[in-house]
Amino acid sequence: MKILLSLMKYKVSLAVTFTTVTGYLIYSGTFDLKLLYTALGVFILAGGTSALNQIQERKYDARMRRTQHRPLPSKQTTLKTALIISILLMLAGLSILYFFAGKISAGLSLFNIFWYNIIYTYLKRITPFAVVPGSLVGAIPAIIGWSAAGGFIFDPKIIIIAYFLFIWQIPHFWFLLLKYGKEYEEAGFPSISKVFNQQSLKSLTFIWIIATSVSTLMFPLFNIITLPILVILIFILNIWLVITFTRITFKLDIGINFTRAFASINVFMIVILLILTLDALIISK
Repeated sequence: MKILLSLMKYKVSLAVTFTTVTGYLIYSGTFDLKLLYTALGVFILAGGTSALNQIQERKYDARMRRTQHRPLPSKQTTLKTALIISILLMLAGLSILYFFAGKISAGLSLFNIFWYNIIYTYLKRITPFAVVPGSLVGAIPAIIGWSAAGGFIFDPKIIIIAYFLFIWQIPHFWFLLLKYGKEYEEAGFPSISKVFNQQSLKSLTFIWIIATSVSTLMFPLFNIITLPILVILIFILNIWLVITFTRITFKLDIGINFTRAFASINVFMIVILLILTLDALIISK
């Protein structure tokens, strides 16, 4: 079970499932059996794609301290076993989504497999800017949940929510890449620090943070959040975000505190999604 959960990157898969559930609840405003099936399907499918990604990057993982203890580079399991697990998980996840969440949700999930395991995984090896197109992967699950609940996938509300998740993912992944930059370089991945100096990195990172902040201000503007108390909370959160990252990125004598930055941007995203869900649940009543 430990090997299976490691192959599935269960923490990442749970985060993807959380985003999917948020999209579902924002549209439906109710907890029901279909939500359970959708969440289960996405979790299993995300685990399968993560296992496939580890198969694709097993040689790179073996060169990095952060990943060398994963099942394949540490030889806890064989390549054949990992491939069988990956295929079974993806087929099971897609089947659940197709029969219980609908064809559109299943189709979007297939698109995410293609984008993550083929486009993004390839781009990571040739450019440090792969996180920009790769961030699309993190935006799609919310649309999957929205679609499973019966929503139109090109509805402006879910597009704006997906846009926020897309923008948020860029600094999220960038802080991770910057924190483990030396390991990525040693493994053979291109490094962002080779393109920009420290000061340029600070400035560029701060621009993405501001973009993330601005994207959340679109929620009250387009009536995605309507309760006054939650609108106020959104503004307070944005003030906290900007102040926090001003302190993190513009200290003169030291580099960026990547651990604190990574935690802060993740907390911001989680709280924003909880606010969106809370507003939808209250309004639906």
